[in-house]
Amino acid sequence: MGQASHKLRLDIGELGNGNLLVITGAGISAASGIPTFRGPEKDAVWRESDIRMATYEYFRRDPVGQLSWYLDRFFKARQAKPNSAHKALVDLEDWVERFGGTFQLVTQNIDTLHEMAGTRHLIKVHGSLERVRCSSVDCPNAAPHGSLPLPLEEIEAFRQNPSDSTLPRCPACSSILRAHVLFFDEHYFEHADYQFREVERSGSEAGLIVFVGTSFSVGVTELLVRLGHQRRVPMYSIDPAKGKYGQPGVTQISKTAETVLPRLVDALLHEV
Repeated sequence: MGQASHKLRLDIGELGNGNLLVITGAGISAASGIPTFRGPEKDAVWRESDIRMATYEYFRRDPVGQLSWYLDRFFKARQAKPNSAHKALVDLEDWVERFGGTFQLVTQNIDTLHEMAGTRHLIKVHGSLERVRCSSVDCPNAAPHGSLPLPLEEIEAFRQNPSDSTLPRCPACSSILRAHVLFFDEHYFEHADYQFREVERSGSEAGLIVFVGTSFSVGVTELLVRLGHQRRVPMYSIDPAKGKYGQPGVTQISKTAETVLPRLVDALLHEV
């Protein structure tokens, strides 16, 4: 696997204080057929789309247009299946806990592939495509604590006839439902489900931090890199971008997650 991969294997084998923190981005789901956001793929979302469409301001101005865009881009994610990288992280979680360590996975992805693969200790810091929430301020189904399962029948009716009259509505107050995701003009503390305090705690206690398939373009990765530097924790980035998204002090492994992670786990299991 190369020197960098071998060094990553040794660090996980020792793990310092026993706490492993893994942060995944869109790159881990690319092999499952879900386009990345800023990667080199020709169908990367932000190569085609205006970032302003992924804002709450745009939702308020044009909820029909925003929901149509959201469903066009992300509905395919519901058909995707976990790939070997997602499954390897489940095995890695088992391995760490088997020897008395702690494992925490923080994903920037709104897909459900980590859950489908079987990850137990998971924080979805940007929300989930399987849920919606009320756009009203005072509704119990709204932020900072409320959310609802995705209303598939209403969503399908909207897809067949996108209009104000078919927008999904809150069952409690009839306000328009919105995606239960963190838009670009929103903050991590706006909803309890994002568990940002728990992310901070995990970064402050990790003995090793591994980034997988992320471009380091959002606040949560900036926070965790800073915490890793402050505590002098070993940090690695698994991403095939060959240095495009490299960070000082983070050792880059320029390979895909589905190449590196299964080999990493296989090496660990065969050491025991």
